[in-house]
Amino acid sequence: MEIRRIGIIMNGVTGRMGTNQHLARSICAIIKQGGIQIGNDLIIMPEPILTGRRDYALKRLAETYGVEARGEAFAYTTDVQGALDGTYGDYEIFFDASGTLQRAKFVEMAVKAGKAIYCEKPTATETKEAVRIAKLVEDAGLKNGVVQDKLWLPGFRKLKMLKELGFFGNILSVKGDFGYWVFTGMDSDQPAQRPSWNYRAEDGGGMMIDMFCHWRYVIDNVFGPVKSLVAHGKTDIDTRRAEAGTPFACTADDSAYAMFLLEDGTMVQFNSSWCTRVRRDDLLTVQVDGDKGSAVAGLRDVVVQSAAETPKPVWNPDVPQTIDFFEGWTPVPDNLEYDNAFKIQWEEFIRHVVLDEPWRYSLMEGAKGVQLAELGMQSWKERCWVDVPEL
Repeated sequence: MEIRRIGIIMNGVTGRMGTNQHLARSICAIIKQGGIQIGNDLIIMPEPILTGRRDYALKRLAETYGVEARGEAFAYTTDVQGALDGTYGDYEIFFDASGTLQRAKFVEMAVKAGKAIYCEKPTATETKEAVRIAKLVEDAGLKNGVVQDKLWLPGFRKLKMLKELGFFGNILSVKGDFGYWVFTGMDSDQPAQRPSWNYRAEDGGGMMIDMFCHWRYVIDNVFGPVKSLVAHGKTDIDTRRAEAGTPFACTADDSAYAMFLLEDGTMVQFNSSWCTRVRRDDLLTVQVDGDKGSAVAGLRDVVVQSAAETPKPVWNPDVPQTIDFFEGWTPVPDNLEYDNAFKIQWEEFIRHVVLDEPWRYSLMEGAKGVQLAELGMQSWKERCWVDVPEL
């Protein structure tokens, strides 16, 4: 059995998502499972080096997760250019989870070094810049990808399965509700659970630029291409407390409401808010209504109701409701064990780089998400419907 090492520069993984989803639950998990097995003859084994600005934070992560995953610390350095140049060994993939506004410079450095490039979304805050980055990588002939993790969540996988099986019949509408209450940090014993830059537009923050990137790839891949949209954003809370303990003015939208009209006429709605208290099945729920049946999906679980099982309500506000509307839904079973969504996409990208297997989640696909966010902000500003042109 051949064990083929694949070197991965992991830049900016000291942040919450970089540490938890990409380092711990993806790369470390792949190492602990014995690598990615290809048939009976090959195992692909990730070999990460951690890069970033804070030496002490990199050291802690390298020692903690390296020892846990393989019995010794991972390599690390604050010298990103040196890692790209091969000073610390041979690494084929450059992964970036730094701040959005820093993404372009790191991608440009990786392009010059001839690395395959994989990065978090959004890839930029403006469509023009996202397209420029994507074309820069494509013109260099480098394999590339952007994180589109929600496609591998059990909830969306089950929805896509139901659609392919014809359960819905003709899909009429899709309604998504996302969000939760993010504490402001202004009250004692209620620290904020998201970084403060998320609420400053000048630092790349905002609900539309964050979540419309997700909604674009989810809608495109599960329901169909977006034709046009109308959106409204709002800064619900104007003051929050930063990590250093000082209050700051919020300049980014923390709630966004949108209607997306698909090319086939389906209406998709998404409400997104960091200023809402949850009374639903999950932090994200998506209801799909079709003429033959409906489904409600959370991140993992999905319940369905067929046309034959649909109750017949009668509007009468003068008497108590006699129907339990939660009772008439059937859970979709877990017929397989669902792995971590980030880890699945990591494995697919690594296979793409090493084995040249098909891959569609490119930086240009990521630019489409930035485009949807920018068009959403345009719609909000101009108070009108806007079309979504092809990139």
